Amino acid sequence: MDLDVIKQRLEALQKPTSNNTNNGKSLFWKPSVGKQTVRIVPSKFNKATPFSELYFHYGIGKPVMISPINFDEKDPLVEFAKKLRQTDQPENWKLAKKLEPKVRYFAPVIVRGMEDEGVKIWQFGKELYSSFLQMAMDEEVGDFTDVASGRDIKLNTEGPEMTGTKYNRTTASPSMKVTALSDDASQVESWLDNQVDPQSVFKQVPYDEMKAALESWLTPEDDYQEGDIIDDEKPVEETNYSLNTSTENVKQTKLDKFDSLFDEEEGDDLPF
Repeated sequence: MDLDVIKQRLEALQKPTSNNTNNGKSLFWKPSVGKQTVRIVPSKFNKATPFSELYFHYGIGKPVMISPINFDEKDPLVEFAKKLRQTDQPENWKLAKKLEPKVRYFAPVIVRGMEDEGVKIWQFGKELYSSFLQMAMDEEVGDFTDVASGRDIKLNTEGPEMTGTKYNRTTASPSMKVTALSDDASQVESWLDNQVDPQSVFKQVPYDEMKAALESWLTPEDDYQEGDIIDDEKPVEETNYSLNTSTENVKQTKLDKFDSLFDEEEGDDLPF
C-alpha cells in the first residue's frame, strides 16, 4: 500500500463535508452528556418562529432521505403508503406506517462557550419541541428568543446508562435571568444574518431514485447477485406486505404490481 495515498484518503474522510460545515466548522450541534446552555436565536428565514419542521425517511435504501414534501413535490414513498392504505390487508397498513416520513425539528442556536463558532443548527425530537412551545406560551417566560430581553436555555442530557435505552435524553428549562443575546451589537447582527436554512442542507434525492430505492427495499431477495459488494454485518430487513388490491383483475408480476401503485390519479394530493 502507498501510505501517502492512505493518508490522503484518511484526511479526506475526516474532513467535514460542505453540506454540513460553515467555514470549516460543523453546522450541526447536539448536546453532550451533562449540562450545557444555549440561546435559541430568531430565524433569518422565518420571522414568526425559529423552529423548522422537516420530514425524513429513515433506512429506505439510504440511511436518511429528505422527503420531497418539504419542497411541495411528490414523494413516491408517501404515494405508495397511500395506495397501501386503500387495501384491507393489515400487513399493507403496517408497511404504510413504516413508509410515512418522520418529522424532525430544527432551531438556530448559539452555544454558550462556543460563541466564536457562530450559529449552529440543532436537531431534536417532538418532546423537546413541545417543551419549547410550552415555554413560549408561559406568560412568565414569553419570547425567549428576543435578542434584547430573551432567555438562555439550560439543558441537561443523560446518557444511555440513565435512560435505559441506546439514546441520550435531553431536558430543557429557561434561565430565570433575562439577558441580551450579546452585549456586542455587531455580533448580534452577524448571528442574525449568518445562518443556514436547515432545508437547504439536505440533498434532495430524485423521484425515480427514491422509487428505485423503495423497490429494492421491498424486494431484498432480488438485491444481491454474485459479485455484489454487501455489508454482511447488517442484516437485511424483511418486509411482509401484499400488493393485492380489490381493483386488480388480471395476473401481474411483482414488479408490475409495484409500478401499478404509482399510476397517476386525478386529485391525488399529498397528505401534508
